[in-house]
Amino acid sequence: MRRILIMLVGGTLATVAACTTTTSGNPSAATGTNSRSQSATPQSNSDDVPGPGVPKVDNPINTSRFRQTPCDSLPQDQVTELLGNGAEAKPDVTAPAGPTCDWHPAGTSHASVHVIFGTVDDLGLTSVYRARGATYKLFEVLEPIDGYPLVAYGTSDRRATDGMCAVAVGTSDRSTMDVAISQSQENVGKTDPCDAARAVAVKVLENVRKG
Repeated sequence: MRRILIMLVGGTLATVAACTTTTSGNPSAATGTNSRSQSATPQSNSDDVPGPGVPKVDNPINTSRFRQTPCDSLPQDQVTELLGNGAEAKPDVTAPAGPTCDWHPAGTSHASVHVIFGTVDDLGLTSVYRARGATYKLFEVLEPIDGYPLVAYGTSDRRATDGMCAVAVGTSDRSTMDVAISQSQENVGKTDPCDAARAVAVKVLENVRKG
């Protein structure tokens, strides 16, 4: 049976659909995917949130525990389900974009999952919206996950060329949780990798809400 992440990005799981807080160019947590950093976050005289056009998060989530142990956001059975056996978790609680966990499977070319609990600013999705069309050439509002707003973004659109996508989930008006994925080489260009990123975000958000 093919690994589920490959199935998601390959289009065999049609029921799921949806880039992280940006460290200029490449996040420390996600090689080749976008992830927000201070240099990529536009400055503003106002810290009012949510900003114009930004959806409000009605039920904020306390993510403090996962900022200490980010790899707990995806238990091993789900990692195996997504990436197959042998996927290694690599936490980095001091990553520039925020506490991060990366998973890279053995024997799958370039496929990976990255989860980041952003600490670049305290503006939540407002900072992502402010950067659309400027820092973020890729910006797409996606279907919310159980009421939590979601956007895909990137300093460039690398979906078709490199099979990469990241999504930001608003966990409160002032915080985000970001999920970035890279497709295996054999699936690049076949389907939108943002579909897979959203599917993984569904799992991560459910885990984080359970605490």
